[in-house]
Amino acid sequence: MTAAERDRTPVLCGLGSWVPPHVVTNDDLARELDTSDEWIRRRTGIAERRVVEPGTATSDLAVEAGMRALKSAALESVDAVIVATTTPDQPCPATAPLVAARLGLGPVAAFDVGAVCTGFLYGLAAAAGLITSRTAGTVLVIGADTYSTVLDPADRTTRAIFGDGAGAVILRTGSPDEDGAIGPTLLASDGSGSDLIRISSGGSRDPIRAETADQADPFFRMEGQSVFRGAMLHMAEAARTVAEWQGWGVADIDMLVAHQANVRILHAVADRMGLDRERCHVHLDRVGNTAAASIPLALADAVTHGGLRPGHRVVATAFGGGLTWGASAFRWPDITPS
Repeated sequence: MTAAERDRTPVLCGLGSWVPPHVVTNDDLARELDTSDEWIRRRTGIAERRVVEPGTATSDLAVEAGMRALKSAALESVDAVIVATTTPDQPCPATAPLVAARLGLGPVAAFDVGAVCTGFLYGLAAAAGLITSRTAGTVLVIGADTYSTVLDPADRTTRAIFGDGAGAVILRTGSPDEDGAIGPTLLASDGSGSDLIRISSGGSRDPIRAETADQADPFFRMEGQSVFRGAMLHMAEAARTVAEWQGWGVADIDMLVAHQANVRILHAVADRMGLDRERCHVHLDRVGNTAAASIPLALADAVTHGGLRPGHRVVATAFGGGLTWGASAFRWPDITPS
């Protein structure tokens, strides 16, 4: 590796998180749907989730998380903004330019990434590429979703699982021997499973028109059992692979930060890897499945409440619609979340 290449390593230097203040408990859902606190906790591990109020959009959450990440990194600006989301403010234009403008960042590069619950890792890899290619020196990556806006009000399964939130990190140019240097990253997909996690109507395949509006399905749908199996297998394999690429054995991993989909999935991933469940951080019990926001939100919670410390060996992994999945390995830097 040349000196120039060593100086273009993407390094984590800021972390911000934000969830809406409105809490929806399992008992709240039970008053509307045929469900119960016991049923939801047993199947998902979730006790409550945060939900946006009417009129609050994904960009609003993204701006809050982005502002906090900038504060954490002690930066006033960055060279690029990436927003990973499946619930953009509107189909066109992308949400990221609006977020960049509201953060006062000027005419920086800004674009969205759509990889559903794997979106943050895809965004992280894209940001790393911008840095190593010398397109940017600093990049703000935000995972933000407001799934409450696309859930069927009568679907007790999805309403029990999903919550709203945003998490953000900042990458800067650095060297590979620093804590926070982004190590090996794996990204993958399998479009033959695209029907397992979907919003069927509203795109070019099934546009919503006045004459067919009564046949449209604009809500998020998920085939739970197939998704459970895919998430367990692919997240465990991806996590183990990037750890090996980094030169770590499973016993070397201090913390696994997996997409916060379901506590049974998290435990199954840890078990399949041969990793102690205590090393798999759990945050979803308080916020639910926040889709693209879940990994940065879990990282922030792990620093604040889960014992994540500078120098700890971290593997992050996710699985989402597309189907998509991925993982990344890095040593945790000395970051104070905001």
